[in-house]
Amino acid sequence: MNNIKLFEEKKVRTHWDSVKEIWYFSVIDVVEILTESSIPKRYWSDLKKKLSSEGSEVYEKIVRLRMSAEDGKMRETDVADTETLLRIIQSIPSPKAEPFKQWLAKVGYERMKEIADPAQSLDRARENWQKLGRSEKWIQQRMTGQETRNKLTDYWKETGIKEQDEFAMLTNIIHKEWTDLTVNQHKQLKNLKSQNLRDHMSEAELIFTALAELSTRQIAESEHAKGLFENAKVSNNL
Repeated sequence: MNNIKLFEEKKVRTHWDSVKEIWYFSVIDVVEILTESSIPKRYWSDLKKKLSSEGSEVYEKIVRLRMSAEDGKMRETDVADTETLLRIIQSIPSPKAEPFKQWLAKVGYERMKEIADPAQSLDRARENWQKLGRSEKWIQQRMTGQETRNKLTDYWKETGIKEQDEFAMLTNIIHKEWTDLTVNQHKQLKNLKSQNLRDHMSEAELIFTALAELSTRQIAESEHAKGLFENAKVSNNL
């Protein structure tokens, strides 16, 4: 499960491994926050070489996972679990190191509470949107739209859609049908990079997105669409 966490209003891409019950964090995002570097990839590349030359175990524990990149596509990037990330933080001189460690502990604790009570994950999302200055009306529409989105992706999973690239392809088709823009083009129009497009939509855009995805699911269910080709055909004929 990939999502975004906020540290001092700066976004960190994360992945929750439900099998291992481990959080993974984008190392690049963390490096950018701690160093405030305009080229965090280069900083991390140099640090990786240093860790490797020192024979550090940290280098060996880095994992590659697919996460949403600045262009909106799913691309592999270096991620680390909490233990490994703490060791990386120790290698980066930064006044934000201690606050970030406390933030990591909080993320872990909140996840434990959300597992025990799933409703808390919704409360957390609402809290993050409030921090971004969203109105209660916007937040309600965003949450309603997310529920509609989840029902559509659940249908896709049940009918043979497994790969993230396939989910992105179908989403792109639906999006272009009502906006005449791809997801990436829409993000460029709003001057967004790695941010979630839906978090920056207007109330009207959220409503139209939800209607498009609701219609897609209802038509797909009525036609018993299965697999990528049939679902793409439905998505392209709203």
